[in-house]
Amino acid sequence: MAFEGLAERLQSTLSKIRGKGVVSEADVKAMMREVRLALLEADVNFKVVKDFISNVKERAVGQDVLKSLTPGQQVIKVVNEELTKLMGGEQSKIAVAKKSPTVVMMVGLQGAGKTTTTGKLANYLRKNSNRKPLLVAGDIYRPAAIKQLETLGNQLNMPVFSLGDQVSPVEIAKQAVEKAKEEHLDYVLIDTAGRLHIDETLMGELQQIKETVNPDEILLVVDAMTGQDAVNVAESFNEQLDLTGVVLTKLDGDTRGGAALSVKAVTNTPIKFAGMGEKLDALEPFHPDRMASRILGMGDVLTLIEKAQSTVDEEKARELEKKMRNADITFDDFLDQLAQVRNMGPLDELLGMMPGANKMKGLKNIQVDEKQIGHVEAIVRSMTKAEKQDPTILNASRRKRIAKGSGTSIQEVNRLIKQFDEMKKMMKQMSNMTAKGKKKGKFKFPFM
Repeated sequence: MAFEGLAERLQSTLSKIRGKGVVSEADVKAMMREVRLALLEADVNFKVVKDFISNVKERAVGQDVLKSLTPGQQVIKVVNEELTKLMGGEQSKIAVAKKSPTVVMMVGLQGAGKTTTTGKLANYLRKNSNRKPLLVAGDIYRPAAIKQLETLGNQLNMPVFSLGDQVSPVEIAKQAVEKAKEEHLDYVLIDTAGRLHIDETLMGELQQIKETVNPDEILLVVDAMTGQDAVNVAESFNEQLDLTGVVLTKLDGDTRGGAALSVKAVTNTPIKFAGMGEKLDALEPFHPDRMASRILGMGDVLTLIEKAQSTVDEEKARELEKKMRNADITFDDFLDQLAQVRNMGPLDELLGMMPGANKMKGLKNIQVDEKQIGHVEAIVRSMTKAEKQDPTILNASRRKRIAKGSGTSIQEVNRLIKQFDEMKKMMKQMSNMTAKGKKKGKFKFPFM
Protein backbone atom coordinates (compact mmCIF):
# COMPACT_ATOMS: atom_id res chain seq x y z
CA MET A 1 0.00 0.00 0.00
CA ALA A 2 1.21 3.51 -0.83
CA PHE A 3 2.31 5.66 2.15
CA GLU A 4 2.02 2.65 4.48
CA GLY A 5 4.52 3.86 7.08
CA LEU A 6 3.35 7.48 6.97
CA ALA A 7 -0.31 6.46 7.10
CA GLU A 8 0.21 4.30 10.18
CA ARG A 9 2.12 7.06 12.01
CA LEU A 10 -0.41 9.78 11.18
CA GLN A 11 -3.43 7.62 11.99
CA SER A 12 -1.89 6.60 15.32
CA THR A 13 -1.12 10.22 16.19
CA LEU A 14 -4.53 11.56 15.19
CA SER A 15 -6.39 8.76 17.03
CA LYS A 16 -5.18 10.24 20.33
CA ILE A 17 -7.12 13.43 19.68
CA ARG A 18 -10.05 12.10 17.62
CA GLY A 19 -12.63 11.55 20.38
CA LYS A 20 -11.55 14.31 22.77
CA GLY A 21 -14.33 16.55 24.02
CA VAL A 22 -11.84 19.24 25.00
CA VAL A 23 -8.66 19.97 23.04
CA SER A 24 -6.11 22.46 24.31
CA GLU A 25 -3.46 24.38 22.44
CA ALA A 26 -0.88 22.16 24.18
CA ASP A 27 -2.64 19.04 22.78
CA VAL A 28 -2.41 20.45 19.25
CA LYS A 29 1.28 21.32 19.67
CA ALA A 30 2.11 17.84 20.99
CA MET A 31 0.23 16.23 18.11
CA MET A 32 1.95 18.42 15.53
CA ARG A 33 5.38 17.44 16.87
CA GLU A 34 4.55 13.82 16.08
CA VAL A 35 3.07 14.72 12.69
CA ARG A 36 6.26 16.67 11.87
CA LEU A 37 8.43 13.64 12.68
CA ALA A 38 6.19 11.35 10.63
CA LEU A 39 6.44 13.62 7.57
CA LEU A 40 10.22 14.02 7.86
CA GLU A 41 10.63 10.23 8.17
CA ALA A 42 8.53 9.90 5.01
CA ASP A 43 11.20 12.00 3.25
CA VAL A 44 8.97 15.03 2.76
CA ASN A 45 10.90 18.20 1.92
CA PHE A 46 11.91 20.05 5.14
CA LYS A 47 10.52 23.44 4.04
CA VAL A 48 7.26 21.77 2.94
CA VAL A 49 6.94 20.15 6.38
CA LYS A 50 7.63 23.47 8.14
CA ASP A 51 4.96 25.32 6.12
CA PHE A 52 2.44 22.48 6.53
CA ILE A 53 2.85 22.33 10.32
CA SER A 54 2.60 26.12 10.55
CA ASN A 55 -0.64 26.19 8.50
CA VAL A 56 -2.27 23.37 10.49
CA LYS A 57 -1.29 24.91 13.84
CA GLU A 58 -2.62 28.30 12.87
CA ARG A 59 -6.00 26.86 11.88
CA ALA A 60 -6.24 24.16 14.57
CA VAL A 61 -5.73 26.46 17.55
CA GLY A 62 -8.33 28.92 16.34
CA GLN A 63 -11.43 29.57 18.43
CA ASP A 64 -13.75 27.95 15.86
CA VAL A 65 -11.94 24.64 16.29
CA LEU A 66 -11.05 24.49 19.99
CA LYS A 67 -14.47 25.77 21.10
CA SER A 68 -16.46 23.51 18.75
CA LEU A 69 -18.55 20.57 19.99
CA THR A 70 -16.14 18.08 18.38
CA PRO A 71 -12.70 19.72 18.54
CA GLY A 72 -10.83 16.44 17.97
CA GLN A 73 -12.72 15.80 14.74
CA GLN A 74 -12.25 19.41 13.68
CA VAL A 75 -8.46 19.18 14.08
CA ILE A 76 -8.41 16.03 11.92
CA LYS A 77 -10.55 17.85 9.33
CA VAL A 78 -7.96 20.64 9.25
CA VAL A 79 -5.11 18.13 8.75
CA ASN A 80 -7.07 16.45 5.94
CA GLU A 81 -7.74 19.76 4.19
CA GLU A 82 -4.12 20.91 4.49
CA LEU A 83 -2.84 17.55 3.18
CA THR A 84 -5.19 17.89 0.21
CA LYS A 85 -4.00 21.45 -0.41
CA LEU A 86 -0.35 20.31 -0.15
CA MET A 87 -0.85 17.78 -2.96
CA GLY A 88 -2.57 20.24 -5.28
CA GLY A 89 -6.05 20.80 -3.88
CA GLU A 90 -8.01 19.32 -6.78
CA GLN A 91 -7.48 16.94 -9.67
CA SER A 92 -5.48 18.39 -12.57
CA LYS A 93 -6.72 16.85 -15.81
CA ILE A 94 -4.67 16.19 -18.93
CA ALA A 95 -4.98 18.83 -21.64
CA VAL A 96 -7.11 18.53 -24.77
CA ALA A 97 -5.96 20.76 -27.64
CA LYS A 98 -8.59 22.87 -29.41
CA LYS A 99 -7.36 21.38 -32.65
CA SER A 100 -6.18 17.75 -32.79
CA PRO A 101 -3.78 16.23 -32.16
CA THR A 102 -2.93 16.98 -28.54
CA VAL A 103 0.85 16.57 -28.25
CA VAL A 104 2.28 15.13 -25.03
CA MET A 105 6.02 14.92 -24.31
CA MET A 106 6.95 12.22 -21.80
CA VAL A 107 10.24 13.12 -20.10
CA GLY A 108 12.33 11.77 -17.22
CA LEU A 109 15.45 9.92 -16.18
CA GLN A 110 16.22 6.31 -17.09
CA GLY A 111 14.67 3.74 -14.78
CA ALA A 112 11.60 5.76 -13.78
CA GLY A 113 9.30 3.71 -16.04
CA LYS A 114 8.80 6.35 -18.75
CA THR A 115 8.25 4.03 -21.73
CA THR A 116 5.81 1.78 -19.84
CA THR A 117 3.98 4.85 -18.49
CA THR A 118 3.65 6.16 -22.06
CA GLY A 119 1.83 2.93 -22.95
CA LYS A 120 -0.31 3.11 -19.81
CA LEU A 121 -1.31 6.70 -20.55
CA ALA A 122 -2.28 5.80 -24.14
CA ASN A 123 -4.40 2.95 -22.78
CA TYR A 124 -6.05 5.27 -20.22
CA LEU A 125 -6.88 7.92 -22.85
CA ARG A 126 -8.45 5.41 -25.22
CA LYS A 127 -10.39 3.66 -22.46
CA ASN A 128 -11.66 6.69 -20.54
CA SER A 129 -12.12 9.38 -23.17
CA ASN A 130 -12.47 7.32 -26.35
CA ARG A 131 -9.42 9.07 -27.84
CA LYS A 132 -7.11 7.62 -30.51
CA PRO A 133 -3.47 7.95 -29.44
CA LEU A 134 -0.26 7.51 -31.44
CA LEU A 135 2.79 6.20 -29.57
CA VAL A 136 6.06 7.77 -30.75
CA ALA A 137 9.42 6.03 -30.30
CA GLY A 138 11.63 9.05 -29.67
CA ASP A 139 14.27 7.38 -27.49
CA ILE A 140 16.94 6.35 -30.00
CA TYR A 141 19.72 5.87 -27.44
CA ARG A 142 18.60 3.26 -24.92
CA PRO A 143 19.03 -0.25 -26.29
CA ALA A 144 15.64 -1.89 -26.95
CA ALA A 145 13.63 1.28 -26.11
CA ILE A 146 12.06 1.33 -29.57
CA LYS A 147 11.34 -2.40 -29.44
CA GLN A 148 9.79 -2.03 -25.97
CA LEU A 149 7.38 0.65 -27.19
CA GLU A 150 6.48 -1.41 -30.28
CA THR A 151 5.76 -4.40 -28.02
CA LEU A 152 3.48 -2.23 -25.87
CA GLY A 153 1.75 -1.00 -29.02
CA ASN A 154 1.11 -4.59 -30.11
CA GLN A 155 -0.28 -5.51 -26.69
CA LEU A 156 -2.62 -2.52 -26.78
CA ASN A 157 -3.42 -2.86 -30.49
CA MET A 158 -2.32 0.74 -30.93
CA PRO A 159 -0.19 2.44 -33.66
CA VAL A 160 3.50 3.15 -32.95
CA PHE A 161 5.47 5.70 -35.01
CA SER A 162 9.16 4.89 -35.41
CA LEU A 163 11.94 5.94 -37.80
CA GLY A 164 14.58 3.71 -36.22
CA ASP A 165 17.61 4.85 -34.24
CA GLN A 166 19.47 6.75 -36.99
CA VAL A 167 17.05 9.70 -37.30
CA SER A 168 17.18 12.57 -34.78
CA PRO A 169 14.45 12.56 -32.08
CA VAL A 170 13.50 16.10 -33.15
CA GLU A 171 12.73 14.92 -36.70
CA ILE A 172 10.91 11.83 -35.39
CA ALA A 173 8.65 14.02 -33.22
CA LYS A 174 7.98 16.43 -36.10
CA GLN A 175 7.03 13.67 -38.56
CA ALA A 176 4.91 11.89 -35.92
CA VAL A 177 2.73 14.97 -35.44
CA GLU A 178 2.25 15.23 -39.23
CA LYS A 179 1.32 11.53 -39.35
CA ALA A 180 -1.25 12.00 -36.57
CA LYS A 181 -2.82 14.93 -38.47
CA GLU A 182 -3.06 12.87 -41.67
CA GLU A 183 -4.70 9.93 -39.86
CA HIS A 184 -6.95 12.09 -37.64
CA LEU A 185 -5.52 10.76 -34.39
CA ASP A 186 -6.30 12.60 -31.15
CA TYR A 187 -3.09 12.31 -29.12
CA VAL A 188 0.62 12.09 -29.91
CA LEU A 189 2.54 10.61 -26.98
CA ILE A 190 6.29 11.10 -27.48
CA ASP A 191 8.52 8.76 -25.48
CA THR A 192 11.72 10.83 -25.23
CA ALA A 193 15.20 9.73 -24.19
CA GLY A 194 16.30 9.65 -20.57
CA ARG A 195 19.67 9.59 -18.86
CA LEU A 196 20.95 8.24 -15.58
CA HIS A 197 21.34 11.88 -14.53
CA ILE A 198 20.45 15.33 -15.86
CA ASP A 199 22.95 16.74 -18.38
CA GLU A 200 23.14 19.54 -20.96
CA THR A 201 22.90 17.21 -23.97
CA LEU A 202 19.66 15.66 -22.73
CA MET A 203 18.06 18.99 -21.88
CA GLY A 204 19.21 20.58 -25.14
CA GLU A 205 17.53 17.81 -27.14
CA LEU A 206 14.30 18.00 -25.10
CA GLN A 207 14.18 21.78 -25.57
CA GLN A 208 14.58 21.33 -29.34
CA ILE A 209 11.68 18.86 -29.43
CA LYS A 210 9.59 21.30 -27.38
CA GLU A 211 10.33 24.20 -29.76
CA THR A 212 9.61 22.05 -32.84
CA VAL A 213 6.29 20.41 -31.88
CA ASN A 214 5.02 22.92 -29.26
CA PRO A 215 3.54 20.25 -26.94
CA ASP A 216 0.30 20.82 -25.03
CA GLU A 217 1.64 18.75 -22.14
CA ILE A 218 5.16 18.04 -20.85
CA LEU A 219 4.77 15.26 -18.30
CA LEU A 220 7.68 14.26 -16.08
CA VAL A 221 7.72 10.59 -15.04
CA VAL A 222 9.39 10.08 -11.67
CA ASP A 223 9.81 7.07 -9.38
CA ALA A 224 7.91 7.77 -6.14
CA MET A 225 10.16 5.35 -4.25
CA THR A 226 13.16 7.66 -4.68
CA GLY A 227 11.54 10.12 -2.26
CA GLN A 228 13.21 13.52 -2.05
CA ASP A 229 15.44 12.73 -5.06
CA ALA A 230 12.28 12.58 -7.20
CA VAL A 231 11.41 16.12 -6.09
CA ASN A 232 14.92 17.36 -6.90
CA VAL A 233 14.64 15.81 -10.39
CA ALA A 234 11.23 17.46 -10.86
CA GLU A 235 12.64 20.82 -9.84
CA SER A 236 15.53 20.56 -12.35
CA PHE A 237 13.32 19.47 -15.26
CA ASN A 238 10.77 22.16 -14.43
CA GLU A 239 13.36 24.94 -14.46
CA GLN A 240 14.46 24.03 -17.99
CA LEU A 241 11.29 22.71 -19.64
CA ASP A 242 8.42 24.38 -17.76
CA LEU A 243 6.58 21.14 -16.96
CA THR A 244 2.79 20.94 -17.08
CA GLY A 245 2.47 17.85 -14.90
CA VAL A 246 4.09 14.95 -13.07
CA VAL A 247 3.36 11.21 -13.21
CA LEU A 248 4.45 9.29 -10.10
CA THR A 249 5.29 5.64 -10.74
CA LYS A 250 5.46 2.82 -8.17
CA LEU A 251 3.03 4.57 -5.85
CA ASP A 252 1.60 1.13 -5.03
CA GLY A 253 4.83 0.06 -3.36
CA ASP A 254 5.82 0.59 0.26
CA THR A 255 6.85 4.13 -0.60
CA ARG A 256 7.49 6.71 2.09
CA GLY A 257 5.37 9.24 0.19
CA GLY A 258 7.81 12.16 0.25
CA ALA A 259 7.59 12.78 -3.48
CA ALA A 260 3.79 12.91 -3.61
CA LEU A 261 3.64 15.26 -0.65
CA SER A 262 6.44 17.56 -1.80
CA VAL A 263 6.47 17.81 -5.59
CA LYS A 264 3.51 20.20 -6.00
CA ALA A 265 4.68 22.55 -3.26
CA VAL A 266 8.30 22.65 -4.47
CA THR A 267 7.73 22.91 -8.23
CA ASN A 268 4.14 24.23 -8.38
CA THR A 269 3.61 21.47 -10.94
CA PRO A 270 0.52 19.27 -10.40
CA ILE A 271 0.65 15.50 -10.09
CA LYS A 272 -1.65 14.34 -12.90
CA PHE A 273 -1.35 10.56 -12.72
CA ALA A 274 -0.09 7.82 -10.40
CA GLY A 275 1.19 4.41 -11.45
CA MET A 276 -0.39 1.80 -9.15
CA GLY A 277 1.03 -1.46 -10.51
CA GLU A 278 2.75 -3.25 -13.37
CA LYS A 279 -0.27 -3.90 -15.61
CA LEU A 280 -1.07 -1.59 -18.53
CA ASP A 281 -4.32 -0.49 -16.91
CA ALA A 282 -2.60 0.39 -13.60
CA LEU A 283 -2.54 4.15 -14.10
CA GLU A 284 -4.94 6.37 -12.16
CA PRO A 285 -5.72 10.08 -12.27
CA PHE A 286 -4.26 11.67 -9.13
CA HIS A 287 -6.93 13.05 -6.78
CA PRO A 288 -5.30 14.98 -3.89
CA ASP A 289 -8.45 14.84 -1.73
CA ARG A 290 -8.84 11.08 -2.16
CA MET A 291 -5.15 10.44 -1.48
CA ALA A 292 -5.30 12.55 1.70
CA SER A 293 -8.30 10.52 2.88
CA ARG A 294 -6.46 7.26 2.22
CA ILE A 295 -3.39 8.46 4.14
CA LEU A 296 -5.57 9.38 7.13
CA GLY A 297 -7.46 6.05 7.04
CA MET A 298 -10.74 7.58 5.85
CA GLY A 299 -10.93 5.37 2.77
CA ASP A 300 -11.47 6.27 -0.87
CA VAL A 301 -15.00 5.30 -1.77
CA LEU A 302 -15.13 7.31 -5.02
CA THR A 303 -12.14 5.48 -6.54
CA LEU A 304 -13.60 2.16 -5.36
CA ILE A 305 -16.90 2.98 -7.09
CA GLU A 306 -15.11 4.05 -10.29
CA LYS A 307 -13.14 0.80 -10.34
CA ALA A 308 -16.36 -1.17 -9.89
CA GLN A 309 -18.17 0.74 -12.63
CA SER A 310 -15.34 0.13 -15.09
CA THR A 311 -15.05 -3.62 -14.41
CA VAL A 312 -18.43 -4.94 -13.24
CA ASP A 313 -20.92 -6.12 -15.86
CA GLU A 314 -24.19 -4.35 -14.96
CA GLU A 315 -26.44 -6.94 -16.57
CA LYS A 316 -24.71 -9.76 -14.69
CA ALA A 317 -24.91 -7.71 -11.48
CA ARG A 318 -28.69 -7.33 -11.85
CA GLU A 319 -29.06 -11.04 -12.55
CA LEU A 320 -26.96 -11.88 -9.49
CA GLU A 321 -29.08 -9.52 -7.36
CA LYS A 322 -32.21 -11.53 -8.21
CA LYS A 323 -30.47 -14.79 -7.36
CA MET A 324 -29.22 -13.37 -4.06
CA ARG A 325 -32.75 -12.35 -3.13
CA ASN A 326 -33.88 -15.92 -3.65
CA ALA A 327 -30.72 -17.44 -2.14
CA ASP A 328 -30.31 -19.17 -5.50
CA ILE A 329 -26.65 -18.38 -6.12
CA THR A 330 -24.45 -21.10 -7.69
CA PHE A 331 -20.73 -21.76 -7.79
CA ASP A 332 -20.74 -20.43 -11.37
CA ASP A 333 -22.06 -17.10 -10.06
CA PHE A 334 -19.46 -17.16 -7.31
CA LEU A 335 -16.64 -17.72 -9.81
CA ASP A 336 -17.91 -14.94 -12.07
CA GLN A 337 -18.06 -12.44 -9.19
CA LEU A 338 -14.60 -13.42 -8.00
CA ALA A 339 -13.18 -12.73 -11.46
CA GLN A 340 -14.87 -9.31 -11.64
CA VAL A 341 -13.57 -8.29 -8.21
CA ARG A 342 -10.03 -9.41 -9.09
CA ASN A 343 -10.19 -7.27 -12.25
CA MET A 344 -10.64 -4.22 -10.02
CA GLY A 345 -7.09 -4.63 -8.69
CA PRO A 346 -5.19 -6.20 -5.77
CA LEU A 347 -7.65 -7.07 -2.99
CA ASP A 348 -5.55 -5.60 -0.18
CA GLU A 349 -5.51 -2.29 -2.12
CA LEU A 350 -9.32 -2.41 -2.48
CA LEU A 351 -9.69 -3.07 1.26
CA GLY A 352 -7.52 -0.02 1.92
CA MET A 353 -10.09 2.13 0.11
CA MET A 354 -12.86 1.11 2.50
CA PRO A 355 -13.54 3.79 5.14
CA GLY A 356 -12.44 2.56 8.56
CA ALA A 357 -10.88 -0.62 7.18
CA ASN A 358 -7.75 0.15 9.19
CA LYS A 359 -9.81 -0.12 12.40
CA MET A 360 -11.64 -3.34 11.51
CA LYS A 361 -10.47 -6.30 13.51
CA GLY A 362 -8.28 -8.54 11.40
CA LEU A 363 -8.18 -6.14 8.43
CA LYS A 364 -5.54 -3.66 9.57
CA ASN A 365 -2.53 -5.78 8.66
CA ILE A 366 -4.25 -8.15 6.28
CA GLN A 367 -2.18 -9.65 3.49
CA VAL A 368 -4.48 -11.03 0.81
CA ASP A 369 -2.96 -14.24 -0.51
CA GLU A 370 -3.62 -14.23 -4.26
CA LYS A 371 -2.32 -17.83 -4.35
CA GLN A 372 -5.11 -18.87 -1.98
CA ILE A 373 -7.69 -17.20 -4.22
CA GLY A 374 -6.17 -19.19 -7.09
CA HIS A 375 -6.83 -22.36 -5.06
CA VAL A 376 -10.48 -21.39 -4.66
CA GLU A 377 -10.84 -20.83 -8.42
CA ALA A 378 -9.13 -24.16 -9.14
CA ILE A 379 -11.52 -26.01 -6.81
CA VAL A 380 -14.63 -24.53 -8.45
CA ARG A 381 -13.27 -25.12 -11.97
CA SER A 382 -12.67 -28.79 -11.09
CA MET A 383 -16.39 -29.28 -10.43
CA THR A 384 -18.75 -30.57 -13.09
CA LYS A 385 -21.53 -28.33 -14.37
CA ALA A 386 -24.07 -30.25 -12.29
CA GLU A 387 -21.95 -29.89 -9.13
CA LYS A 388 -21.59 -26.13 -9.59
CA GLN A 389 -25.35 -25.77 -10.02
CA ASP A 390 -26.27 -28.09 -7.12
CA PRO A 391 -23.55 -28.43 -4.43
CA THR A 392 -25.78 -30.78 -2.40
CA ILE A 393 -24.66 -33.67 -4.65
CA LEU A 394 -21.03 -33.21 -3.57
CA ASN A 395 -20.50 -36.47 -1.68
CA ALA A 396 -17.16 -37.75 -0.34
CA SER A 397 -15.99 -39.37 -3.59
CA ARG A 398 -16.81 -36.26 -5.64
CA ARG A 399 -14.94 -34.06 -3.16
CA LYS A 400 -11.92 -36.35 -3.35
CA ARG A 401 -11.93 -36.10 -7.15
CA ILE A 402 -12.22 -32.28 -7.01
CA ALA A 403 -9.30 -32.04 -4.58
CA LYS A 404 -7.14 -34.18 -6.84
CA GLY A 405 -8.18 -32.27 -9.98
CA SER A 406 -7.49 -28.87 -8.42
CA GLY A 407 -4.22 -29.80 -6.75
CA THR A 408 -5.65 -28.96 -3.32
CA SER A 409 -6.61 -30.94 -0.21
CA ILE A 410 -9.98 -32.43 0.72
CA GLN A 411 -9.94 -30.11 3.76
CA GLU A 412 -9.73 -27.04 1.48
CA VAL A 413 -12.60 -28.35 -0.67
CA ASN A 414 -14.74 -29.03 2.44
CA ARG A 415 -13.96 -25.58 3.84
CA LEU A 416 -15.02 -23.82 0.63
CA ILE A 417 -18.27 -25.79 0.38
CA LYS A 418 -19.07 -25.04 4.03
CA GLN A 419 -18.41 -21.30 3.56
CA PHE A 420 -20.58 -21.32 0.43
CA ASP A 421 -23.45 -23.00 2.32
CA GLU A 422 -23.18 -20.45 5.14
CA MET A 423 -23.28 -17.61 2.62
CA LYS A 424 -26.48 -19.00 1.07
CA LYS A 425 -28.09 -19.37 4.53
CA MET A 426 -27.27 -15.76 5.30
CA MET A 427 -28.85 -14.65 2.01
CA LYS A 428 -31.98 -16.64 2.87
CA GLN A 429 -32.19 -14.94 6.28
CA MET A 430 -31.80 -11.53 4.67
CA SER A 431 -34.49 -12.38 2.14
CA ASN A 432 -36.88 -13.48 4.92
CA MET A 433 -36.19 -10.25 6.83
CA THR A 434 -37.08 -8.35 3.68
CA ALA A 435 -40.39 -10.17 3.29
CA LYS A 436 -41.37 -9.58 6.95
CA GLY A 437 -40.21 -5.99 6.81
CA LYS A 438 -42.28 -5.33 3.71
CA LYS A 439 -45.43 -6.56 5.47
CA LYS A 440 -44.74 -4.35 8.49
CA GLY A 441 -43.34 -1.54 6.37
CA LYS A 442 -40.23 -1.29 8.55
CA PHE A 443 -37.36 -3.06 6.83
CA LYS A 444 -35.96 -2.69 3.37
CA PHE A 445 -33.39 -5.04 1.85
CA PRO A 446 -30.37 -3.05 0.65
CA PHE A 447 -30.81 -4.08 -2.98
CA MET A 448 -34.47 -3.10 -3.18
